[in-house]
Amino acid sequence: MMQQQIGDYNLLKELGRGSMGETFLVEHRFLKKLFILKTLPSELSIDPEFVRRFEKEVQLISKLEHPHIAKIHNASFESGIYYLLSEPILSEDNLSINLGNYFAKNHYKLSEDKVLAIAKQLASSLDFAHASLKGAISHGSIKLNNIVVKESDGVLHVFLTDFGLSRVIGPLAVLSRTYHNVANVLGSSIGFLTQKSGTDKYTVGPWDSDKATELQRSFYQNFLFLAPEQKVAGHRTTSPIKSDIYAFGILLYYLLTGEFPEGYFELPSKKVPDLKWNWDLLICRTLQTDPLKRPENLCNRIDELLTGATTALPKIELQKLKSLAPEREFASAASPLPSAKPVLKPAEIARPTFVADPGAIFQVETAVAPYRPVPQEDRQIEPLLAEMAIIPSGTYLRGSHQGGRDEMPRHSIHLSSFAIDVHPVTNEQFALFLEVMGGEKDVNNNDIIRLKESRIKRSNGKVSIESGYAKHPVVGVSWYGAIAYAKWVGKRLPTEAEWEVASYGGNEDFIYPLGQQMERVDANFFSSDTTPVMSYSPNGFGLYDMAGNVYEWCSDWYDYHFYDISAAEPNNPSGPQQGVYRILRGGCWKSSKEDLRCAHRHRNNPGIMNGTYGFRCAADVDV
Repeated sequence: MMQQQIGDYNLLKELGRGSMGETFLVEHRFLKKLFILKTLPSELSIDPEFVRRFEKEVQLISKLEHPHIAKIHNASFESGIYYLLSEPILSEDNLSINLGNYFAKNHYKLSEDKVLAIAKQLASSLDFAHASLKGAISHGSIKLNNIVVKESDGVLHVFLTDFGLSRVIGPLAVLSRTYHNVANVLGSSIGFLTQKSGTDKYTVGPWDSDKATELQRSFYQNFLFLAPEQKVAGHRTTSPIKSDIYAFGILLYYLLTGEFPEGYFELPSKKVPDLKWNWDLLICRTLQTDPLKRPENLCNRIDELLTGATTALPKIELQKLKSLAPEREFASAASPLPSAKPVLKPAEIARPTFVADPGAIFQVETAVAPYRPVPQEDRQIEPLLAEMAIIPSGTYLRGSHQGGRDEMPRHSIHLSSFAIDVHPVTNEQFALFLEVMGGEKDVNNNDIIRLKESRIKRSNGKVSIESGYAKHPVVGVSWYGAIAYAKWVGKRLPTEAEWEVASYGGNEDFIYPLGQQMERVDANFFSSDTTPVMSYSPNGFGLYDMAGNVYEWCSDWYDYHFYDISAAEPNNPSGPQQGVYRILRGGCWKSSKEDLRCAHRHRNNPGIMNGTYGFRCAADVDV
C-alpha cells in the first residue's frame, strides 16, 4: 500500500517510477498547493558521499529558471528518504503526461513541425542550463519519461524534469541501477546484459518488444538514451554536457522515425523521405561517438537546420598549432567560407600642391650646411612564434586535498577550448620584443624586465643574448612584461585554471605533470641555473617544462580563499576581480620538489622581477 504522507505533503497519486526514484503528485497539507515530489533511492541515504553531493548539487539545480525546465522549489529529508519538490505541470484533469505517453497517444507519429517545436524548446533549455551553470552540471539522463508535455489551444509546450539528478545520485549508481532494473523487469538477470568481448562495455540483449509492458519499454529506453561514454563502467566523462547532446540526437531520431538508432542505422531522410528540413546533418552531429566532436550549442544547430546551412564545422588539429596568426587559418580548406563582397574604394580627390616653405627664396646659403640626420631603415620585426597545443573544452578537476589550504577544496571546473605554448617564452623570442619596444618599460611606465636578472643585455641601443642562452626561458620578467609580450604576439596569459589543467596533461590523478613522483631526470629543479626549453619529457598534452625551470606568470589575481568561490562558479574561472598579488605556477630551477606539484600556488607582486620568473602564452580557440 502506498505511503500516505511524506513530511508536510499528502501523496495523492503515483505518477511514475524509474532508475532514479519514484514520482508522486502531492499536496501541501497546510497551503493546499499541488507539487510534484520526486523521491530518491532510499539506499543512498546511508552513503556519506551521496549526502555530500546532494547538499552541494541541489543548490546549483535549484537556481535554474527557464520556461522549459521544471523549477525545483524545495529539497528535504524525511524518514530516511531524500526528496525534491518541483512545480506541477499537469493537464486540466491533473494528469502528468510525459513525451513517451504523448508520442504513443499520437500513434508514434508526430508532424515535422511538432518535432521542430519540441527540438527548439529542449535545445533552448539545454543551452541555457549548460551556460548559466557554467558547465558545472548537465542533465545526464534525458529520456522520454522526464520530458513533460502540456498542450493548450493547439500549442505544444515541453518541460525538462529531473535536471542534474544523475549527478546527485552519481553516474555509476545510475548506470548500475539501470542495468539492474532492465534485467529484473525482463525476467533474466543472467545473459540479458552482454559484455562486449575485450571491453568494459555492455549491451542489451534481444527481447520481444511486442509482449513488453510499458514499464519494460521505459527501462529499455533508459539504456538506449545513454551516450557511449556513459555505458563504460567507472568512466567519468570530461564533458558531461556532451552526453546531453547525444541523448538529444537519440530523441530527435525517435520522434522523426518512431525507432531508436542502434548499430548501423539509416538517417531520417531514408526512413521518412518527405522531410522538409535537413535533419540528417543535425542527427550526425549530435550522435558522434567521440564526445569532443558533438556540438555544444544546440540552438545554433537548429538555426542551421531551418536556414538550410550545410557548411561543415571548421576542422583543426587538436594536438598542436604552429601559429595563431593570421587568425582565420583555422578554417578548413575543404569547407571554404563564402567569399566576402568586394569593397569599393571611394574615388580619390587630388589635393592642391603648395610650397612647403614660401620664404625659402629669400634665404642666403651659408658656409655651414644644416644638420640632416641619416634616415633610418624602417625594419619590420616579426615575432618568433612558439608551437602551441590545444586543450579541448571539458570538465576538469583543480586543487588538492593534501596541499596548502589555498589549494582546497579540490573541485570540478569547466573550461572552454584554449591553446597554450608548448614551452615557456625563450630569450631569443623576448629579445625581438625588446627591440620593438626600444626600452624596458611599457606605455604606463611599468618595468617589463630587469636586464641584470636576465641573460639579455642592451648595449648602445642594441639587444644581445649571452652566449648559449638563446633557447633558455627568459627570466627577470615582470607580470606587466609578460602581458605586454603576449599582446604583441596576439595572445594572452593563461588563467590559473587553464595552466593547472594543462599541467596535468589529461591525467588528473597525477601529483606532478609526469606522474605521482618527480625525479631529477623529469624536470630542472634544485639546481644552479635554467636549462634550454624542451630538455625534459613532455606531459600528456605535449607540453614541456610545466614543472621546474621557471615560475610562470598567470593572468589571475591571487586570493587565499578563491577556490571556495571557484567551486560555486566553476565555468572558466578567471580569478578574483582585484588583489595585491598575481599568480605564478610551476616551480623553478632552484625550487624544492614540493613547489613542482600541479596544484601548488605561488604569488608575488606583479612588478617583481627576479631570475626565476618567466611565462608562456595562451590563446582562445573556437573549436
